Amino acid sequence: MIEPDEALDIMHARFGAHPHRRALHAKGSWLTGTFTATPAGAELSRAAHLQGESTPVLARVSNGAGDPTQPDFAPDVRGLAVSFTLPDGSKTDMVAQSVPKFFTPTSDDFLDFIKANTGRTAPVKMAAFFARHPNAALTVPGNAAALRPIPSYANAKYFGVHAFRWLDAAGHVSNVRWTWLPQAGDKRIGLSTAKSGGPDFLQTEIAVRVAKGPVKFDLEVTVANPDDRTDDPALQWPADRRRVVVGTLELTAAVPDPEVDGSIVVMDPTRMTDGIELSDDQVLAYRARAYSASANYRSK
Repeated sequence: MIEPDEALDIMHARFGAHPHRRALHAKGSWLTGTFTATPAGAELSRAAHLQGESTPVLARVSNGAGDPTQPDFAPDVRGLAVSFTLPDGSKTDMVAQSVPKFFTPTSDDFLDFIKANTGRTAPVKMAAFFARHPNAALTVPGNAAALRPIPSYANAKYFGVHAFRWLDAAGHVSNVRWTWLPQAGDKRIGLSTAKSGGPDFLQTEIAVRVAKGPVKFDLEVTVANPDDRTDDPALQWPADRRRVVVGTLELTAAVPDPEVDGSIVVMDPTRMTDGIELSDDQVLAYRARAYSASANYRSK
């Protein structure tokens, strides 16, 4: 398995090394708000933020690239990370991306993809990568559509990709994957329209939008059947699995970058709380080590 520090080197070779910046999702905006669960949330999990009371959140919307100077109109993955402050003062995080399908079953395969997509020979290397990973090639059409420019961070679905174990009050386990559904609709725009907004139009737009009214997303979970695999984020569950809306995220204010003074804020998808546990997904487990290495780099 590739060590996290080597993984950072691979990402920096692709996007450049930018001191104090994230290796991926380097450019973004911060917002605050609340999350309020539906009764269905408490039925599936005993986690504190799923019991129905409004929970304060800090959220970050972002572009996927590791280059903070990349313009907002560039086709890219978009991200939504949410940190929940629980009644006891502890935190738990949810991290999501705008492409619906993760395309590799292991972290090493993902890093091989980053390496293949680097440099002048990237087209040749990418062709070889997909030849070695034919299942990854199958995700390209759906993911390519999601990479098109968005008019607003409020106009994208964000997918958690990984499976998690949700435990109810009696200890019963449901394996779930989750998605943020935008109440403003899932939309894409043409590249020329996106370019007309300027290189930072997404950052400006979300601040203007939230000043006029809340930006809302519904949290939908897909509940696995007992025989559905949870160890492979690239393996999609059948479309007929039960889907349940378990809450609504309401973002109400844009806030200054809390890291501008050198502080480090980590949104870690493996930071769990009672009622939610990690699955046996290797990529998910690896992310904890990768986020730690990235935070260490950013603090220097």
